[in-house]
Amino acid sequence: MLGMSGMSKSRLSAGGRFLRQVKSLNVGLHSVPLLLLAVFPFLLTGTWAKPSAAAPGPSRLKTETREAFDHYVKLTDARNEDELRRGTALLWIDGLPAAKRAEAYAALKRGEVKMEKLETQDSGASIGCPGGMIHHWAGVVFIPGATVADVLSVVEDYDQNAVYYSPDVERSKLEARNGDHFRVYLRFRRHKVITAVLNTEHEVDYFHDAPGKAHSRSSAVRIAEVENAGKSDEREKTPGDDSGYLWRMETWWRFQEGDGGTYVQSEVVSLTRDIPVGLGWLIEPFVTAIPRETLTFTLEATRRAVQERKSTPR
Repeated sequence: MLGMSGMSKSRLSAGGRFLRQVKSLNVGLHSVPLLLLAVFPFLLTGTWAKPSAAAPGPSRLKTETREAFDHYVKLTDARNEDELRRGTALLWIDGLPAAKRAEAYAALKRGEVKMEKLETQDSGASIGCPGGMIHHWAGVVFIPGATVADVLSVVEDYDQNAVYYSPDVERSKLEARNGDHFRVYLRFRRHKVITAVLNTEHEVDYFHDAPGKAHSRSSAVRIAEVENAGKSDEREKTPGDDSGYLWRMETWWRFQEGDGGTYVQSEVVSLTRDIPVGLGWLIEPFVTAIPRETLTFTLEATRRAVQERKSTPR
C-alpha cells in the first residue's frame, strides 16, 4: 500500500482540489469512492492514465451462435430475393416516405452516403444471437456519369482491391474465376482502439438483371485472425477460436443506373463476439462502430475508384 510520503505535495494538493469540487457539486458521500476510483490514476501520477489497449482474451464461436446467424442470413436472403424478383424500389431509400425519399436522393446527388441500420426479424420477432452480435447495415452512394459496367469494372478487379480500398484492404487477389463467379482473397486491417488483421476468402456471384441493373451476392467462406501481422512470427489463429472481431460476413450489392449516373447499394450482415463484462470500453467501439464505418468507407472508395478510372486515359 502506498504511504502518504510516496505522494508529492502537488499531487496531494490536486487531490484536495478535486474533493473540494466534489463537495461543491453536492455529490453524496456514497458516490465519493466511485469518483476516487475514476481519478485515482490522476491523483497518483498527476496525469490521466491511458487504459491499456491490449487484446482481450479469446472467444470461441459456439454452435448456437453460428446457427442463429445462419438463420438470420437465410431470412435476409429470402427478403433480398423477393425484392429482386419484383424489380422495383431496389434501394432502401425507396421505402421512405415521399418527402424523406426526395431529401435522401438530393443528399446522394450532393455526394453523401446514406446509411441505415437494419434488422431482419422472424415473424415480427427479433432474432437472438447467444454469445455473439449481429450487425446489419445498408448504404447507398451515387456515382455521377458512371454506368453499371463502369462500376463492375472496379468491384470485379480484385487484384487491385488493395489499391482501391486501402488502407482497409491491405492485400487482395483473384484466386479463381468461372464466368460471373469469383473466389477472392482479401486481407483486412481494421482499427478502433485496437487493431485487427484478418485473412479472408470470399465466394462472389454477379447477376446481370436487365440493361442498367445488376446485383451480386458475396459470402466470406473463411475468416482467420492474424497474430503479429507483418512480423517474422506472424501466424493465423484458428478460425472461430480467436478474439471474435469478425466471425462471419455476408454481403448483397445492387447496381442501378439512373439520373445520369449509377446508384450503388451495399448491404452487409456480420457476426462478432459479444461484449465481455469489464471490457466494454475496449471491445464495444470496435464491434459496434467498425461495421458502419467500414461500409461507408467502402462505398466512398468505390465511387472514387470509378471516377478516377474513368478520368484516366486508357
